[in-house]
Amino acid sequence: MRDQLGQIIRFGVVGGINTGTFFGCYLLLHPWMPYFTAYTLAFLLSMVGSFFLNTYFTYRTRPTWKKFALFPLTNVTNYVVQSAGLYALVTWAGTDDRIAPLVAAVVAIPFTYVISRRILAGRGPGPGGPESGMGERQPSRLA
Repeated sequence: MRDQLGQIIRFGVVGGINTGTFFGCYLLLHPWMPYFTAYTLAFLLSMVGSFFLNTYFTYRTRPTWKKFALFPLTNVTNYVVQSAGLYALVTWAGTDDRIAPLVAAVVAIPFTYVISRRILAGRGPGPGGPESGMGERQPSRLA
């Protein structure tokens, strides 16, 4: 349980770093290209950074090509949950459309965490079990 709480905290830290990376890349790229191209490139760059931060730091596991290929599913999940939440909050709950995206983003965090944990740390009978992926812990090396 304590390890999972640590993962959740590290996941939040990586999310904050990822958001800053995305926005910084966007601001750097925007003067040189159309805004949507800058947005897309910044999104992709920050997603790659997020993958490595989550594998090494959050889940303390080794990155693989399979995990790298599946990792975008976490972003799709986040987008779908946030979009559905945004629509529900604005349309059905009457939430101010300036506040609703923040609420929807917070609601999406647990879903994104669960999907990213399954992709990056594996799944199995429980924490530390042979199928959980936690048995493959390795020191964080960037080599």
